Amino acid sequence: MKNTHLILSFLFCFFLTSNIVAQVDENKSGSWYMYLWNTDIKDSPFGLQGDVQYRNWNAIGDLQQLLLRGAVTYKPKNANIKFALGYGHITSGVYGDSNDTKTESRIYQEIVLPQKIGRRVYLKHRFRYEQRFIENQDFRTRYRYNLFLTIPLNKKEMDKGTVYLSLYNEIFLNGERNIGDDNTVEIFAVNRTYGAFGYVLSKKMKMQLGYMEQTTNNLSKGQVQLSLHHKF
Repeated sequence: MKNTHLILSFLFCFFLTSNIVAQVDENKSGSWYMYLWNTDIKDSPFGLQGDVQYRNWNAIGDLQQLLLRGAVTYKPKNANIKFALGYGHITSGVYGDSNDTKTESRIYQEIVLPQKIGRRVYLKHRFRYEQRFIENQDFRTRYRYNLFLTIPLNKKEMDKGTVYLSLYNEIFLNGERNIGDDNTVEIFAVNRTYGAFGYVLSKKMKMQLGYMEQTTNNLSKGQVQLSLHHKF
């Protein structure tokens, strides 16, 4: 019952925050709803992970992106590192009343290096290399680096009932400038800066409510994010 009340409180705060952001600048605000999962295959170093993300230009209804992604993971014994090989399918919409969309198929490889500093500061480095097949564009690649920081606030460990602070910064770099039909992009693609409060619902589930500023060469846009993180 306590967890149900907490989830409803998160949802109420989310929609309230979304409306406030939209009134400030509707053209540069949006909302991301995310479900991220992972599991280990018993008695082996292999596992699976994936995520579903429904991204909107506004609070809900104006599709920015629908992202479906899954991967096979590998954790060597006696090594604090995880490798992943995955695939993603992305449908991107156009801002406003238009129903036009374009699709992307994406293959990616990543390395995740977790690190703990002291008794309550958790760091994670994620390196990702993507091969992108975007509708009506030439083959493209992209490099990404994300530094995550998680700090439990009311406990020293990430146990059930822990309230925590989650921060990250991720930079995206294009592998090529020419994308076809005499169109080009810059090497710098995107920078994302994120901050959130989270709550550990159980040993296998936590949720976060946060805000991300996404900066490209053309604009800087805010996104309110609600995410559920599930390990099973």
